[in-house]
This record gives sequence, C-alpha cells and structure tokens, in this order.
Amino acid sequence: MSNSAAPATHPTVSIPLKLFLGRSPLWYKQIILFALILNVALYFIAGPLVTSWFILVEFIGTLAMALKCFPLQPGGLFAIQALLLQLTDTHTVYDEIEHGLPVILLVIFMVAGVHFLRDVLFRAINHVLLGIQSRLIVNMTTLVVVAILSAFLDALTILAILIAIATSFYDVYEFAVSKVGYHEAPDLNDGHIDELHRKDLDDFRAFLRGLLMHGAIGTAIGGVCTLVGEPENLVIGNEASWDFVTFLSMVSPATIPTLLAGILTCLVIEKFGWFNYGAELPVNVRKILADEDRKLRESTTPSQRMIMIFQAIVGLLMVVALSMHLAEIGLIGLGVIVLATAITGVTDEHKIAEAFMPGLPFASLLVMFYVIVAMIQSQMMFNPIMQWVMSLDGSIQVFMVFLTNGFLSAISDNVFVATIYMDQIKTLFDQGLITRAAFEAQSVAVVMGTGIPSISTPNGQAAFLFLLTSALAPKIRLSYGRMVYMALPYFITCTLVAGTMILML
Repeated sequence: MSNSAAPATHPTVSIPLKLFLGRSPLWYKQIILFALILNVALYFIAGPLVTSWFILVEFIGTLAMALKCFPLQPGGLFAIQALLLQLTDTHTVYDEIEHGLPVILLVIFMVAGVHFLRDVLFRAINHVLLGIQSRLIVNMTTLVVVAILSAFLDALTILAILIAIATSFYDVYEFAVSKVGYHEAPDLNDGHIDELHRKDLDDFRAFLRGLLMHGAIGTAIGGVCTLVGEPENLVIGNEASWDFVTFLSMVSPATIPTLLAGILTCLVIEKFGWFNYGAELPVNVRKILADEDRKLRESTTPSQRMIMIFQAIVGLLMVVALSMHLAEIGLIGLGVIVLATAITGVTDEHKIAEAFMPGLPFASLLVMFYVIVAMIQSQMMFNPIMQWVMSLDGSIQVFMVFLTNGFLSAISDNVFVATIYMDQIKTLFDQGLITRAAFEAQSVAVVMGTGIPSISTPNGQAAFLFLLTSALAPKIRLSYGRMVYMALPYFITCTLVAGTMILML
C-alpha cells in the first residue's frame, strides 16, 4: 500500500514549484525562493539597511538572468517584499513613478507608434544596409548617426526604432530558413532551423548583436551632449540655470573628446574583432534579405506604396515634434499612433493592441524598478558615499563626483542619482561653500557620470535595459553578461577620456 501511494503524492508536491516562474530552470526558482526567505531573516537580524542592499543586488541579479526568466516576475517579488518589509512606502513609490512617468509613457506609446511606421523604416534601412558592403562602415555609420540623433531626440526612441528594424531583418531570414515557418518562441537549440543554415544564423546573430550594441552605445555618448539628450540632463541644467546653448558649451570640452573616443573604439574593435565584434553579414543572409527586398518591391501595390508614403510623412512629423520638444515624448508617440492608424485605415482593436505588446512588459518592469529606487531613497543608501565625496576638496572632489555618480547610476536610476547629487551640490553653492566655477565643474561631472560610466551595465541606461528585455534579445542570444562584455571597451575608453577631461576642468 505504501509503495503505491508514494508515486501519487510526489507529483502533487512538485506542482507548485513547477508552476512557479513557469519554464525557468529549477535552480533559478530555488535561488529566488531562498533569497526571499533570506531577506526576511536579514531584516530581523541585520536591520533594514543591510536588507535593502541585499534586495538591490538580488533585483540586479534578476536583470542579469533575463534570458532565464523575464525580470518582471522575480524582480517584482523583491519589490513587493521591500514594501511588505516597510523598506519604503507606497507614497514614495508613487512619487518616483511620477518622476518617471515621461519614460513610462514613452515606452508605452512611442514604441507602439514606431510599430505603425515599421514598413517604411524597414524598406529604407534595408536598402541602406544592403547597399553598404563594408561591415566597418555600416557599424561606424550606425554609431555616429545614432549618437547625433540621440543628442536631439530621445535615446530610447532611437534604440526602439533600431530594435524594430533589426527584428524585421531577423524574422525575414528566420522565416526563410525555418523548417516550420515563423517561430515566435526562442529556440535555444535551433531545432526548427535546417542544419545547413545554422552557421549563417549564428553569424547573423553576431552581426546584429554588434550593430545593436554600437547603436546602444551611440545613444549614451550622444545623449550627454545636449540639454535634451537625456532626462537627467534637464534636471542638471535646471539646477545650474543653463539653457540649451549654455549647457552645450559647458559640457562640450568633455563630450566631444568622449564622442571621438567612442568612434575610435568602434573602429578598433570592429577591425580586430575584439569583444565579440567583427562579425560579417553572411553572404547567404545578404542574398535572402536582398531577394526579400526585391520581392517586396515587385509585389508592392499602389495602395501599399501610398501607405508607406503616409508612414514617411508621419515619421517626418514625429522627428520634427521630437526635435522641437512640442510635447512629452509619450504624447508625441500617441499622436503618431492616431495619425498613422487613421490615415492608413488600421482601425481593428486587436491589430492596434499588437503594437503595445513589446512595450507594456518593459513599462511594468520600470514601475518595479522605481519601487527599488524608492527603497534606496527611503533607506538613504547612497548618502554615506555622497557625504564622503562632498568632504573632499578641489579637482579630486569633482573627479570623485564623476566616478561615484557613475557607479551609482550603473545600479540605480540615472535621474534619481542626478537629482540627489545636484541637491547636495546646489546646497553647498547656495551656502557659499563652493564657488560658481566649482559648482559648474561638478555639474558637468554629474552629466558625464550619469551618462558614461553607467554604460557598464544594462541597468545603467533605460535604453540598454529595453534592449536586454526585448523579444529580440533571446533570439540573437544577447544576455546580460554578453552586454556587459561588449560594452566593456567603450566603458574603459570613454570613461578614461571623460574622467581626464573632468580633471582638467
């Protein structure tokens, strides 16, 4: 009797663990559960501050394991636990969400807006990509163009467009070589791909990884150049009373050499194939993309041509609205959705809903991230570091402002870090403890610190995090660790150059 009863109970016991976090590996589920239990024990043994640091590290760990499980669920559990342990409160969380609302609206509406411009964007970029034979020129052009655009438009918007285009390229090729047609769920073993094409697919993935990482880096080194390049720049410029031209002139001694260092880094790592760069677009892939482009052009009906013309017009209006900052970026994105769908006749609710699918999971993750930021604020986790920096003197203080807010921005929200640093610096200036020249030098250090060293981790930049958690990342095998590794040469060279220029201020 006992032997027959045992097998019946074992599956029942394991069902909750099987359901928990779905198809994630068993070891990952066990680590998450262990961490949740550990946090409760730490709270009563070591206190709220130590527990908060553990939760911060654990949350970052869920980002690092994004290919094993989308970070919303495990990261969200840690965020909810921070609230239950009263490491922060819902009012502080709501305040952080209010501060981050422009970014949330951007992710929801602008990413969806780009979806309705994808046909004309794909056709245009496909023509450019296939027209340029040199891998080096393609990647350097991507870096420079994205950097310039990110100085005047939002970095996340630019990278969202690049991701949408890269996704279209990948889907076209995968569909052509797949044995089962379109394969939505990432297959880590490539079982749906004919063996003859797997080497080309791996090379194509490497090419796209390099292209997207160059683009992501470009958004960072271009975003520090102007007042509107990054959200934190507006906070810094407001505290320093800098207008657009003043901001540009104040930061240019540091931003221009850093931008040149980024371009030189791209040239070197692509030429020598270092840090997982240097992958060529395979000849067979180029042929398939060219054939698909030719078929699309030949089969395009007058109605489809008119749709692409309308999409191009809406896209141009979007660029004008973004460059002139006529409204919050998310609201401009909503306007793009309305115009693009109304003019092209897309009125089906389900088709419109499809456009929101890529952005909503990331928007939800951002809200959970703001819970962690609220916890950092409530527990004053960064205060000891800031107090130590502010106790230093002269150029060393300015340099340490650059380094420390770069480190903190790599693990927290850039706008939050910039805000607390500028509050400290402005207080010292208002009290007459530092000169105007020292205040401006430290403000430039905050600009460069939040923008450049933070490229060392995906959670250091919203655009990087969006790329990591996008549906494309698992398809091209772009993990947290690989992003850190591929960003490393840029982090080293750009941080060294930016730091040197900061010391010379």
